[in-house]
Amino acid sequence: MPANPFVAFAAHPVLAAALGALAIAFSAILVREANVPPATAAIFRCAYALPPLAVLAWMERRAYGPRPFSQRRLAMIAGIFFAIDLVVWHHTIEYVGAGLATVLGNTQVLIVALLAWVLLGEQPNRRLLASLPVALVGVILISGVIGSEPYGSNPVLGVITGVVTGIAYSGFLLVLRRGNADLRRPAGPLFDATLVGAIASLLLGLPINEVQLIPTFPAHLWLILLALSAQVVGWLLISVSLPRVPAALTSVVLTLQPVGSVLLAMVLLAEAPSAFQLLGAALILVGLVLATMGPRGVERRSVAQPEIG
Repeated sequence: MPANPFVAFAAHPVLAAALGALAIAFSAILVREANVPPATAAIFRCAYALPPLAVLAWMERRAYGPRPFSQRRLAMIAGIFFAIDLVVWHHTIEYVGAGLATVLGNTQVLIVALLAWVLLGEQPNRRLLASLPVALVGVILISGVIGSEPYGSNPVLGVITGVVTGIAYSGFLLVLRRGNADLRRPAGPLFDATLVGAIASLLLGLPINEVQLIPTFPAHLWLILLALSAQVVGWLLISVSLPRVPAALTSVVLTLQPVGSVLLAMVLLAEAPSAFQLLGAALILVGLVLATMGPRGVERRSVAQPEIG
């Protein structure tokens, strides 16, 4: 029996990936319901996730021994990127709504591939290159510069912060990917990144007066649910399952998160993106699927894979 019970889901990776993507799809909804400053939401999303992650990380350490410091250090660096990702993404939710903010954040799929090309010399395939203009048109449409009455308090700024979110998220995934190679122990790296993420979110929030450390209710009930559902269950399920799923199927499963977020935001939060913005979201999703689908019959790790485990 694995030290971490989530690793048992490796026997059913597609189901686990789908459940993890759906769990994370609620993230923006829960942030919106909590209605606290962006940095405060980031701090407590991480802080409330630490106790269960600490227990799971301890179980992994007891079974497999301590992780090399070089890997822990990279996981902690990844936590800095994660804090930037969360704080900026929470601002994006304010500017353009929970659903569209999640779609924009998922541009990391393309940004990871581009950074891997530039920094790691991983040559992109033709599908990826073809996906870029499709996604770019989608980003332009979400910004509201085409059409009338776009949804959001500031959709143009939301697109800018959404792309910044994707860049920070890309750094998080790439650094953590280098910092962990043992698929038996997903909780250890996630604990290190989450701990540093909480501290870095605090440091980011202090200068801009976005830190509220005294819990208020029901806001913190939403934040506890966010931490347990997305940061713990969602991320662990995804990190365990996706390394074991063919890339073409991975691309489809991962779109459950942004699609689910858009639909949930429309139903639960009464968000009403314009027709052009919805078309833009659809084009981005098409670009993501196109970018992450490999040649037929070939199984490989997707550039979209959040390799936390």
